[in-house]
Amino acid sequence: MENNCLNCNHPILENFCSHCGQKKYKRIDRKFVIDEAQYLMVHTNKGFFYSVKKIMQNPGKTAREFIDGNRVNHYKPILLAFLLSGIAAFLSFKVLRFNEIMQDYYTQQKLSYTPLTNLMSFVSSYSAAIMVFLIPVISVFTKLLFRKWGQNYYEHVIMNAFFQCYYTIITVVLLYPFLYVFRHDSSVFAYLIGISMFAIPFIMVWFYKGFYHERSLRDIILKVLLFAFIGFVGYVITVFAIIIGMVIIQGPEALLKFQQPK
Repeated sequence: MENNCLNCNHPILENFCSHCGQKKYKRIDRKFVIDEAQYLMVHTNKGFFYSVKKIMQNPGKTAREFIDGNRVNHYKPILLAFLLSGIAAFLSFKVLRFNEIMQDYYTQQKLSYTPLTNLMSFVSSYSAAIMVFLIPVISVFTKLLFRKWGQNYYEHVIMNAFFQCYYTIITVVLLYPFLYVFRHDSSVFAYLIGISMFAIPFIMVWFYKGFYHERSLRDIILKVLLFAFIGFVGYVITVFAIIIGMVIIQGPEALLKFQQPK
């Protein structure tokens, strides 16, 4: 049996089964575990750092090259987006303590802890992770906005995964150090977060210009502005839906909570 593949039972003449690719049977020992660990570290780190470097250099161009077929050296973009958002969420929760600082900020603004303020605090704390989970939804809108420019929905998913990777990297590298410095001043902390939100459309313009290098800057700016408008409308609808839900569940007096300090 040792000369037959344990997966498909075909004869093995070399180190791999020529039929299914299964390795020739070898008992698991110390050398096997060390070799597996080395393979995992070397190949994972190589793909991870290569993708991060390329994304930092030009995220839009990198996404275009990946979609066009240049993939062998890259870390899988969706997996990379989840990994980076996990790192960002850990830093937000354990190091910066976003939630505590934002709750302190809302207390200073004389807002009690309502579902709305809790939502705003949660979104601020885990924005990177939330955007990752929203990639399928965001891709629906980018597909509609760029529907005549050649990419299908699934390519937009990959495209937006690359954008999310870039956004997370620059947030961690550029924004988080300032947030850490001002973590004891919740007003400045919240102000920096608000300012960073206004940078997103500019980042999107640069990203899509790198991806659609053959398109004019004017066309890309118009698409991004329309996307930003749709996002703003979606945010407003969500806020009003929460307020209406509070009124339905708790009655009109629920609105008074927004004016009451804790």
